[in-house]
Amino acid sequence: MKIVVIGGTGLIGSKLVKNLRERGHDVLAASPNTGVNSITREGLAQAMDGAEIVVDVANAPVWEDQAVLDFFETSTRNLLAAEAAAGVRHHVALSIVGSERLPESGYFRAKVAQENLIKASSIPYTILRATQFFEFVSGIAQSFVVGSELHVSPALIQPIASDDVAAALTEVTLEAPVNGTLEVAGPEAMPTDELIRRFLRGTQDTRRVVPDVHARYFGALLDDQSLTPGRNPRLGAIHFEDWLAKSVA
Repeated sequence: MKIVVIGGTGLIGSKLVKNLRERGHDVLAASPNTGVNSITREGLAQAMDGAEIVVDVANAPVWEDQAVLDFFETSTRNLLAAEAAAGVRHHVALSIVGSERLPESGYFRAKVAQENLIKASSIPYTILRATQFFEFVSGIAQSFVVGSELHVSPALIQPIASDDVAAALTEVTLEAPVNGTLEVAGPEAMPTDELIRRFLRGTQDTRRVVPDVHARYFGALLDDQSLTPGRNPRLGAIHFEDWLAKSVA
């Protein structure tokens, strides 16, 4: 079965491509550096030829509000049009848990816009929403820096290893479309300030973490439901401390 992975050379895409190939599928890792561009449509029709499933894990190269919205809307429209022309039978997209709950963030608004385009399409689909990746915790920590301290929201977060995201995405890709949204999260929820504290401790960073309910997460105020999944999510198996110890080593 031919499967096209848009963003197939990135963090999640490369893991997904490997997983699907190990299961015997014909997988095209599509990205601008392999000649497939979902914004300009370069190579898009050729990539879709004979494809049964398309998985979109592409990420925007910029985070400015209008630019990220333009990226996800343009890319998704181009993908869905090319898929319809090629007779693709399942569109899978990776999104983010809590996107609709954080409208103050331009990035999350853009992901909601992407999801809405998929839902309005005639192509059967599955949207898999994941919580924040362990691999992004360093960047999350930096976003909370205030002088020599980190002022971090104590709201709950349930981060996940990218390996677990790719594993869940592999299963979802090979299952029937649900024409709806699924969620995957890490095995443990914790206060965001505690997550950052653990990260700093594990990386021997001595900066102080200050709990601050007014601290904004990429422009958005958080509560305990903002970054945690709803009922019955799929759960990853890798715990943060285990991932961090391996990463530091």
